Amino acid sequence: MNKKKMRTEKIWFSIMGFFAAMTVVALGLLLFSIIREGASVLSWSFITEAPRRNMTEGGIWPALVGTFYVSSLTVMISVPVGIGAAIYLNEYASQGPIVRLIRLSIRNLAGVPSIVYGLFGLGIFASFLQIGVGLITAAITLAIMVLPWVITASEEALKAVPTSFREGGLALGATKWQTIRQLVLPSAIPGMMTGSILGLARAAGETAPIILTGAAYYSRNLPTELTDSFMALPYHLYILATQHAQASAVRPIAYGTALVLIILVILLNLTAIIIRNRFRRRNEAL
Repeated sequence: MNKKKMRTEKIWFSIMGFFAAMTVVALGLLLFSIIREGASVLSWSFITEAPRRNMTEGGIWPALVGTFYVSSLTVMISVPVGIGAAIYLNEYASQGPIVRLIRLSIRNLAGVPSIVYGLFGLGIFASFLQIGVGLITAAITLAIMVLPWVITASEEALKAVPTSFREGGLALGATKWQTIRQLVLPSAIPGMMTGSILGLARAAGETAPIILTGAAYYSRNLPTELTDSFMALPYHLYILATQHAQASAVRPIAYGTALVLIILVILLNLTAIIIRNRFRRRNEAL
């Protein structure tokens, strides 16, 4: 019986290993193709120049700056709200059916397609609240989209802090907020920051929400107001790859844009890893 179970497990492990290997190979081929085609376009002028001649020449500077602006605003909105919500749910709220229902709703919101968030942002912020389509509307929409990630990651980080930390702080006469601020949060920050940056990486690569809430097809000017439209790397890539009338002429620029976007997402993920490791080493040294 045991031999039969072991043989069955080996068969399933082999099947899963095969599919995992196929996934890695497909991803590797895709990355190799983008790097090979995009590296020939990548240059300083490609990074720092605006598009020219209906985007068949020039670079991606407005799209790069627009992505930076909307991502920064997304972080400034989503991280304080997400961490605050996680602290309340984990440390202050009475654990009952209502809190469980809220947590279940948050988990479900993380799986909602991004185009739904785009329609929500367009309907609520642009039309109902009369903010219009622009940088701030896109940032708020993206912030709502990544909020479930930030709340979930922050709450899991808080749960990982031993209860003895809280009991020790309270036993020394500290208030609940002083205990959370001085003892719990420093230990939870690595997990919180990692979840927030990974959420930001997802937001930086999203196209559907910003198409509906503020991204411009083409603009040589950088946004100067929160209500200005802006170019963004994901939307710029989408236009070049699928909508441009001269598809063959702009294909090299599309590969270069894809490579820059991948590098940006990888840098954000590396930043999350570095921050997590740095805070972990600091906490271990205390």
